[in-house]
Amino acid sequence: MPTVDTALSLQLYPLCGQDNAIVVVIDVLRATSAICTAFENGAKEMIPVANVEEALEYQKKGFLVGAERNGEKLEGFDFGNSPYDYMDPKIKDQTLVLTTTNGTQAIEIAKDNYMVVIGAFTNITALSDWLIKQDKNIILLCAGWKGRVNLEDSLFAGAVVERLFQSGKYETFTDASLAAHQLFLSAEGEPGHFLRNSSHRRRLSKLNLKEDIKYCLQLDKSVQIPVLQDGVLVRLQVEEKLGA
Repeated sequence: MPTVDTALSLQLYPLCGQDNAIVVVIDVLRATSAICTAFENGAKEMIPVANVEEALEYQKKGFLVGAERNGEKLEGFDFGNSPYDYMDPKIKDQTLVLTTTNGTQAIEIAKDNYMVVIGAFTNITALSDWLIKQDKNIILLCAGWKGRVNLEDSLFAGAVVERLFQSGKYETFTDASLAAHQLFLSAEGEPGHFLRNSSHRRRLSKLNLKEDIKYCLQLDKSVQIPVLQDGVLVRLQVEEKLGA
């Protein structure tokens, strides 16, 4: 049976040591939630970039660009990384570019793996159901905050582990996966309450982004699973199994 590993921060990702796994990039507050929202609202594709300079080059070429650092939208760009930014009708059928403090950094370090997909509470059922069908090793990569572990990404990883465990198709879970799972179980189905004192939630609350937090902790606002192909995020056809 395939294994499930979890990197609770970007610094821990190299310890996973698998080049044949599906990597799920997780940055629920807010980058991966925003990415799922963009595809749910008709974006054609999204180019994740690690630094602001590269984002500026795309902007000069006429692309719509989202840029965020330290929780705030950068001046002069079209979007930040609020999911609400990507409910704008003007994104339909467009190629977007995005750079964020943590989420796009996670995509960057995972990009050479076998397969990279995007996970958030907002697409958790579509994502988990698809993962269960793949019969592949899985790495849950938590972006965290500037290389450190954070509660919200670990909690989401634990929620995915629970669904994979309940499927009966996975029997090998690393200690990090089990730790995330225990964190999820301790939340007792109330992620918002559980995360009320988390560092990033406090950080975003100070920026008056409470509505973003509330949205990002909702389940199944999207059926989209963004997948990285040749450096570009596109829609995964969820009815397909790898190799089919």
